[in-house]
Amino acid sequence: MNRSRFEKELEELHYDILKMGSLVEEAIGNAIASLVNHDTDLAQKTIEDDERINKMEIDIDNKCAKIMVTQHPIAKDLRIILTGLKIVTDLERMGDHAVNIARTTLRIAHQKYIKPLIDIPRMSEIVREMVKMSLDSYVRQDLELARTIGEKDEIVDALYGQVFRELLTYMIEDPRNNDQAAQFLFVARFLERIADHATNICEWVIYLETGERIDFKFENIQKRNPSEK
Repeated sequence: MNRSRFEKELEELHYDILKMGSLVEEAIGNAIASLVNHDTDLAQKTIEDDERINKMEIDIDNKCAKIMVTQHPIAKDLRIILTGLKIVTDLERMGDHAVNIARTTLRIAHQKYIKPLIDIPRMSEIVREMVKMSLDSYVRQDLELARTIGEKDEIVDALYGQVFRELLTYMIEDPRNNDQAAQFLFVARFLERIADHATNICEWVIYLETGERIDFKFENIQKRNPSEK
């Protein structure tokens, strides 16, 4: 293996993953902004821009395959590449969830919303921070940073529960709210799923560095209910 060439290719791989992550962060932000502002043009742009994210996934997959064929990495070097493949899969799915939010905007943007959107934008900001944090932990191979993702995920889960309970109340009080409330619930669920994918990335970073497979959600449950086995 040509070490200097390999390290250069790894550096390019990290750059591409960060660029793809930046596009995903932007897509999440645009999708939520389109929803909050009833902006169908921005929603449509978010949907169309997803093609760039999908293309980047394919390009990075191909680069990883080329590195493995030409450099024959072993041990941790191989785990770095395999982890990169896992990460781009998670990023692509995050982009799909952003598209789903944008499509929700197109469905309800011309309606008067049943309530101001407060917790959903809060969720979005935390989720975008989680995406950036997870990618930074990968590129820097920062275990300490990766392990902090569980706390962020707990906050997102709590906000999702809060959104669910509030919207359920709206649905009970007036069945005419049911359709729109359900759409907002879907959006909150999409954000919660994006947070899960960011958490997946950090779990893979920890595996990359230690060989240990962990489940942050299970750990969080154990913290809340230490008596449960």
